[in-house]
Amino acid sequence: MGGNGKHRWKFSLHRSSSSSKSDKKDPPQEFICPISGSLMFDPVVVSSGQTFERTSVHVCRELGFVSSLPDGSNPVFSAIIPNLALKNTILNWCDTIGSQHPTPPDYISVQNTVRALMASSKSDDSNIRVSEKDLLRGMAEKPPVNLSPSATEINPRANHFYSSSSEESVIANVPATPLLPFTTRPLCYSSSSSPSNSSEIVSGEILNTSITSSSEDHEFVIKLKSLEVFEQEQGVISLRKITRTNENSRASLCTPRLLTALRPLLISRYAVVQTNAVAALVNLSLEKVNKVKILRSGVVPALIDVLKGGLGDSPEHAAGALFSLALEDDNKTAIGVLGALQPLLHALRSESERTRHDSSLALYHLSLIQSNRVKLVKLGAVSTLLAMLRSGGDLAAKVLLVICNLAACTEGRSAMLDCNAVECLVEILRVGKELGTESTRENCVAALYALSHGSMRFKVLAREARAVEVLRDVVETGTERAREKAKRILAMLRGRDEEDEDDEEEVDWEEVLEGGLSRTRLRVGRNLYGANSTEF
Repeated sequence: MGGNGKHRWKFSLHRSSSSSKSDKKDPPQEFICPISGSLMFDPVVVSSGQTFERTSVHVCRELGFVSSLPDGSNPVFSAIIPNLALKNTILNWCDTIGSQHPTPPDYISVQNTVRALMASSKSDDSNIRVSEKDLLRGMAEKPPVNLSPSATEINPRANHFYSSSSEESVIANVPATPLLPFTTRPLCYSSSSSPSNSSEIVSGEILNTSITSSSEDHEFVIKLKSLEVFEQEQGVISLRKITRTNENSRASLCTPRLLTALRPLLISRYAVVQTNAVAALVNLSLEKVNKVKILRSGVVPALIDVLKGGLGDSPEHAAGALFSLALEDDNKTAIGVLGALQPLLHALRSESERTRHDSSLALYHLSLIQSNRVKLVKLGAVSTLLAMLRSGGDLAAKVLLVICNLAACTEGRSAMLDCNAVECLVEILRVGKELGTESTRENCVAALYALSHGSMRFKVLAREARAVEVLRDVVETGTERAREKAKRILAMLRGRDEEDEDDEEEVDWEEVLEGGLSRTRLRVGRNLYGANSTEF
């Protein structure tokens, strides 16, 4: 009996160990370089948002090879950024399973792998045109998507203020009525019923807006790739018009080859070409299924360059395109990594109302994730945003939402306390409703509530700003959500005040006169300074 038990125990242990080892030996797919097929030693993010081994990128550049990914997109290797977060994750995974850290790949071996891929892709060239036609035909068979103006509001989406990766948002329980009239379309976009100005589309030109076929897609690509500027102008103007007036064409036209042809025109030095190319990209990005596809085509670095110093109205459209792409959760991290945060922050001071509007909303959506919040804090965004909030203006309400997002992370709270954001927020509540709606008061209270979490510095700053009387007014006259948060802040402040009073009452002056001074000093000193010694 004992022997049988021992045998069964050995058998169970052997199976469990084998299964565990088998699971541990298989790294997650995102740890594997799509080109070399090995665990990445030095992962880097390329312009189109994907991650590869650095050596693989260098080899592809050297050999002029562009691989085709499973989703049909082609990576763009024009710029690379180290993906330190993924590298650390890979190292931690190796340590967890007791495996050796990945080693630098052999350059010659990677070259051989890439050459084999090049040879394989050449043999498949004859099937490319057929597969593209099949893809377009499949898109045309899908039912059309109606995007009415009412459908672009976020009223039906109560959770639109959140990212799936952000549980720390301070704006909780969003009701059916949004805090701000956000739309999912950039301000630079104008529908077919809206009047267009002279810089948008050449007047007097009528375009057939019937459902686009593969042949029409081919004609666009030919014009966009033409060496003649006039042909490029006609191509981008036509593309912009058809994607603005015919919503069904956006999904069918947004193919990898069209995006590849459109990308270099975004940085054209001809104003008409650049303006209409960026505007056409905005129109294409309005379709939800296109957003990730557009980002992976490598257009974000070009959009950032246009936002910094594009021709004519191009910066307005570039801000709109970044805002539209930032609505997709899967794009948020890549847009931040590719360097869009600093130009968007600078664009808040643009002379163009459209640029300011779309840049502020882009920053709001990008700051829904932790990595972008930390980047914004390191870029000095807190002082910039607070200065704009103090000055008021048309962007104050939108800037306040970005501040609320930054208050959801430790780095943001620390920077805001350093800049005395408490005084700024309390002053906004005190002077009344200059910023507009009750949502502004709610967001001010929400930001104060986030700053109050576990911070003795907040309590000191709140007393200096005389926040108690303002918060009491919110409790009496504010909305339900604002009243709830104001009550919690007041309870926290009162709790500390009561503790201070209790500390003072504990001092027995008779005992002090009789020689008990050292003991009471120790007790009071511990209560006054021990709790907040790590907060400053």
